[in-house]
Amino acid sequence: MEDFSGANAAVDAVYRADWGRIVATMIRLVGDFDAAEEASQEAFMAAVNQWAASGVPEFPRAWIIQTARHKAIDRIRRRARLEEKLDVYAVTESTRAVDEPDYDPDQIPDDRLRLIFTCCHPALALEAQVALTLRTLGGLETDEIARAFLVPVATMAQRLVRAKGKIRDAHIPYSVPDTKDMPARLEAVLTVVYLIFTEGYAPTRGAALVRTDLCAEAIRLGRLVRALMTPEPPAEVTGLLALMLLHDSRRDARLDEAGDLVLLEDQDRRRWNRAQIAEALPLVSEALRGDANPLALQAAIAAVHCRAARTEDTDWPEIVRLYDLLERVQPSPVVSLNRAAAVAMVDGPRPALALIDALAAGGELDRYHLLHAARADLLRRLGADAEAVKSYARALSLVTNDAERRFLERRLREVQPGPVRTRTSSSS
Repeated sequence: MEDFSGANAAVDAVYRADWGRIVATMIRLVGDFDAAEEASQEAFMAAVNQWAASGVPEFPRAWIIQTARHKAIDRIRRRARLEEKLDVYAVTESTRAVDEPDYDPDQIPDDRLRLIFTCCHPALALEAQVALTLRTLGGLETDEIARAFLVPVATMAQRLVRAKGKIRDAHIPYSVPDTKDMPARLEAVLTVVYLIFTEGYAPTRGAALVRTDLCAEAIRLGRLVRALMTPEPPAEVTGLLALMLLHDSRRDARLDEAGDLVLLEDQDRRRWNRAQIAEALPLVSEALRGDANPLALQAAIAAVHCRAARTEDTDWPEIVRLYDLLERVQPSPVVSLNRAAAVAMVDGPRPALALIDALAAGGELDRYHLLHAARADLLRRLGADAEAVKSYARALSLVTNDAERRFLERRLREVQPGPVRTRTSSSS
């Protein structure tokens, strides 16, 4: 009897955990981004029917790679102009074992690292480098990447097409560069790793508030990049690793038993991963040596939270000071929004609301749901319920993550007309 529900669940699990590894391997094998993605997608579709009929194989990822490889060969055979590539490919790859249980997670470099550095070639525009890596390695959809860049989906789709064409036409090699060539690509590589982590920590859409697979992958890649650049890794690399470890350390406390969002101030800090915090804090100190850099400053802000045993012990003036530095070295509307949330904890909601209203007037964050959610929260705390309702409604019209939506809906109910309700405080 065919088990489609079990097959679908197994395919989904492999997709979420291993899409980046599979596509990276296929790009190495066939040398073409589009062909690798298309063959991988076909293999996943084939897996549903095959696994429903015969059961999930012992090594699902290897099965997908083998099937994708066959799909790619079929595609190449249908293209006469690629016949020579097929001959070379068949000789070098057709005898490769496909029943391997896994790939060495500590291998340096691995296919995913090669893919990052290929996508982050200086011949591509920085935004195209980052977007292409997020699409191929992280498996993020175009709309998810567009949200990260705050641009329309159509604009992001065009960037991805152009980036793939540039790599193909310029014959950019699929390899990790020599150490001397890494600095030219480092900014894009770190941006990619951080955005993969960000999408895992706060997914664009779906029921989950956290995608642990993406968080773990980003931390793993951060470790690999740092290991490649020893004995003196740049402060930015160390700062990024520390930042991800500190944010990820709070993962288990961010949801309650019902799967609903728990604000930082309400989290049970006993559930924070103290081993990760202990690993990260020395990295923060190391990253802050010398000139301040944005990733080190963000890690320092996270460290202030993680050092506080209780919410009321948080050194909010220090957090505002760090955001002041961050605004100077990396000015951006999102940084200013986060600073405003910290100002609210030091000086109260009214000064913070003035800062957020100024940001809103600029228009850059108009489609960013967290701007409207933060404004609504400040209005709620000031007792301006009618205005808070409008801002919560605007945030709800933009949010796409189910856990965040439920939280905003609860807040909206608190400020809508009706019986007297007990107000609760909030912070970002």
